Amino acid sequence: MSGSQNPQIRQSAAVMLRLRVKKHWKKISPNDRESLKAVVLQAFMQETEHTVQHSLSQLCAVMVKHETPDHWPALLQLLTQSTKSGNPHDRQVGLLLLNKVIESNPEPFKPHYCQLLQLLRSVLEDHNNPTALYYCILTLTAITAFTGTEEMHLMRSILPNLIVALKCLIKADENQASEAMEVFNELMESEVSIIVPHVADIVRFFLEVGSDTNLSDSLRVKALSCVTFLIKLKSKTVLKQKLLNPILQAIFPVLTAAPAPGEQDPEDEEDNSGDGTDNESPKHCAAQIIDTMALHMPPEKLFQQLMPLTQTCLASENPYQRKGGLMCLAVLAEGCADHIRTKMLKSVLQTVCQSLSDSSEVVRSAGLFALGQFSEHLQPEVSTYCSELMPLLLGYLSSLNQAKIGHVTKAFYALENFMENLGADIEPYLPTLMETMLSALNNTDNLKIKELAVSAIGAIANAAKELLVPYFTPVIESLKGFLTTTTEEMRSLQTQSLDTLSVLARTIGKDVFSPLAAECVQLGLNLTDTIDDPDLRRCTYSLYSAVSIVSPDCLTPHLTAITTVMLYALKSSEGVTAHLEEDKTFVLLDDDDDDNEEKDTEDFLEDDKETDIQDVAGFSVENAYIDEKEDACEALGEIAFNAGVAFQPFLESSFQQVYEMRDFPHEDVRRAAFGAMGQFCRAQHKVWKENPTEANHQALLKLLDIVVPCFLETVRTEPERHVVMGVLESMNSVIKSCKEEVFKNPSRLKEISHAIRDVLKKKTPCQDSGGDEVDDEDQQAEYDAMLQEFAGEGIPLVAASVPADNFFPFLNDLLPFIMNKAKSSCTVADRSFSVGTIAEILHALMSVSGGRGVAGRLSNRLLPVLVAGAKDSDPEVRNNSVFGLGCLAQAAGPIVVSDYPMMLSVFSNLLSKESDLRVIDNLCAALCRMIMSNVDAVPLEQVLPALVARLPLKEDQDENNTVFSCLAMLYTHSPALIVTLMKPIVATSSHVLGNKEVDKESQNISAALMQKFAQNHSADFQAAVTALPAEQRDSLSAAITAS
Repeated sequence: MSGSQNPQIRQSAAVMLRLRVKKHWKKISPNDRESLKAVVLQAFMQETEHTVQHSLSQLCAVMVKHETPDHWPALLQLLTQSTKSGNPHDRQVGLLLLNKVIESNPEPFKPHYCQLLQLLRSVLEDHNNPTALYYCILTLTAITAFTGTEEMHLMRSILPNLIVALKCLIKADENQASEAMEVFNELMESEVSIIVPHVADIVRFFLEVGSDTNLSDSLRVKALSCVTFLIKLKSKTVLKQKLLNPILQAIFPVLTAAPAPGEQDPEDEEDNSGDGTDNESPKHCAAQIIDTMALHMPPEKLFQQLMPLTQTCLASENPYQRKGGLMCLAVLAEGCADHIRTKMLKSVLQTVCQSLSDSSEVVRSAGLFALGQFSEHLQPEVSTYCSELMPLLLGYLSSLNQAKIGHVTKAFYALENFMENLGADIEPYLPTLMETMLSALNNTDNLKIKELAVSAIGAIANAAKELLVPYFTPVIESLKGFLTTTTEEMRSLQTQSLDTLSVLARTIGKDVFSPLAAECVQLGLNLTDTIDDPDLRRCTYSLYSAVSIVSPDCLTPHLTAITTVMLYALKSSEGVTAHLEEDKTFVLLDDDDDDNEEKDTEDFLEDDKETDIQDVAGFSVENAYIDEKEDACEALGEIAFNAGVAFQPFLESSFQQVYEMRDFPHEDVRRAAFGAMGQFCRAQHKVWKENPTEANHQALLKLLDIVVPCFLETVRTEPERHVVMGVLESMNSVIKSCKEEVFKNPSRLKEISHAIRDVLKKKTPCQDSGGDEVDDEDQQAEYDAMLQEFAGEGIPLVAASVPADNFFPFLNDLLPFIMNKAKSSCTVADRSFSVGTIAEILHALMSVSGGRGVAGRLSNRLLPVLVAGAKDSDPEVRNNSVFGLGCLAQAAGPIVVSDYPMMLSVFSNLLSKESDLRVIDNLCAALCRMIMSNVDAVPLEQVLPALVARLPLKEDQDENNTVFSCLAMLYTHSPALIVTLMKPIVATSSHVLGNKEVDKESQNISAALMQKFAQNHSADFQAAVTALPAEQRDSLSAAITAS
């Protein structure tokens, strides 16, 4: 290492020595260690070749790891001398050594950070030495995560120098500059408060780099993705510092740029698979910035600045400007769905429809993409434009064979997303659709078209459900054909066929699918036995989940095989690639190092932990393997719940493996793991309810004691909003199923209430409050509001699970956050959520001990909010408020009797002018609740005829239970009055009995009332029945006979 003339030999020697030192340091005697340290530093100082210096600096890094810096003063001395040397080359080499040593041991150097930062600040001014700048910035990146408050001030003062240094580095070496820009991601992620004072300069720098078409795409992408990351973390700061407009002004030219002459944007190229994998272009990043703004900013503020720019693009003569405008509308749909649905749906849909007949194919493609995005995110309103949109989309399909496949793919994307949510409205189009799809399956040789058709059949099935039965046999025959071949080129068609098969299992109806269930499981197992492909395995998991709903018994014999494959997928690190640094080519040489001695355990353990992790410059995981892990978690949870007792032998091993995934680096896998953990709790609860042994009960409590604290910890610490939403949703489902069992642990009620409160107060790490005063309370991003809704939905679920007096102090604490959102200045979504949550809380109080007292104590605070909501301009807010008033009357009982006259006058005003059918249904139900709660406080002679005149219920069939319970009670209380209204009541029953949308219990109450009429008032009853249309007459008599 220090004597050979050949640099390659010197480098190999340094690498081999590093691997030896790493493994066997403990066996080297103290004297030999000292002489080794001296030899290595000597070799480093006299070395002239960069690659050898690099390997020697890594050798030093491994030695420091064992020794700590303070035990190697000579190294610190060398670092100080070389980095301050007057010779630029010595400074470079010193900074290389410093970088390697610190990158692998950032923490032991903490005592030296302030000194180090002063040194780095001076190096950043050395603009003529780009290599020194490069190592200097990498070192800064390595220590950022470990800096404490004392270094903050220094870090802040370095930022302006850092920007200037990066500009110099860009001129010298764009690849190094791109890598060095990682420092900003590190700063934003670990110490965002350092950059807040400099945010405007940093953003300006990113935008300059991102807009400069002379720079490489990869560097521009790096700069633009830094903007995305900043908006995600600190959208409020971006708005407060008035940076929204400068960002939009800079990225619109990138978004609307025409490609070079003779070229196309990647997504418009014919061979593009349309799956969005090519995202490394500045144009894609510009769209991503707008997408991120939509997810993290209040729509009002964003649209005010964004819409003028978008409208200019859409009106332009240049097709790439028009395409840019449509892309912009498309990426807004997810984050600003409510705003677009309620304020501008008609105009944006008109724009998109016009684009579908644009002269430029580039624009038509963007229009199809936008329509697909709208269909996915702007439900249910988009579906009301069915009659305008379906003919346009079907027009595209009629020219299937002439069009380019890339364009057809986009048409299918739009069609699928649109059809999926149509429900029964798809019926008129079914014959045309299915004829087109079946002919594509049978007549075309093009596998891509077949794959699109199979996928579309899945979307059609989601909407059509049992309407698809007539087409079921030919579809299944085709799918089976695709699934039994094993040639490579069939792979993605098979994946799609499995997906569609799962959809059919879930939608077509048990009777039709059950006979095939066992065969489907076998098909799945055969495929994964013969073909090793993560996408294919992933689709078999969702097929097994679907089968577990239809006929869980078919899975039971195969559970061992199925869970083995899924647990292996969770354990496996396949598809994870470690990016090793440049001189790792010699790692193989280490394998011949068999000195076969017994390792002592300590040495073994240490070696095990050292899995070369500090040599790894980063990991990347192929998406297919991430998706496989995510789907395995989801499927295990669903199968555990549906298979019940049969899954018990696999519950513990599945739970352990899924629980391990809670820290997985990829957020979608974490979210899926939390979802499955909730499902395991619900599965164990179901098993205990069906077989109430002490062992089953203890198993449930043990599971809850692991899962609930894990959920709460995640809400407190998880930075990704999307994961926290998943956790809250999962926790809500556990509380809903397991009720009081969740609260057996005495501290649980307080912990869960506090977690809900923290989210409502925007105090969790995923809510970007970090130190900013949260201003203008009413305006926030829709997804931030949605996160709070998930938390708020937990309140009524907790209220239904514990004695009301225990929950009251916490409820008292939470209510102001909910009532705050009912103000008229809040968005419709907020107002609807507020009164809806209040209503659900009151509904929950009806069924728990002490509920009446607590509802009574809250009535004075809640009544004004609900009465105001009943007069709201939005039907959903009115509906929730009316439901809430009915629940208040029923939950609080006699104490609100004094408010009856006022409530009745509100209802009477509403009934006279309400046009929304759901609100009218809920008015009827609320009146019934008031009557059942305090019959003597309601003037029945006036109220009942008006109420019965509005029956049958048209939209909200769940309330039939309330209505018929009330009528049955009144028949006992005031039979004469009910008999005078027999005709409309019988007519109403004829709509309820035999109606599959009405629950069995409501039908039974109704049938019992009809039998009493028939026994006690046969003449009136016969007359009422005779007046009915024949069909209703038959269903009525059939139901009464049956019951």
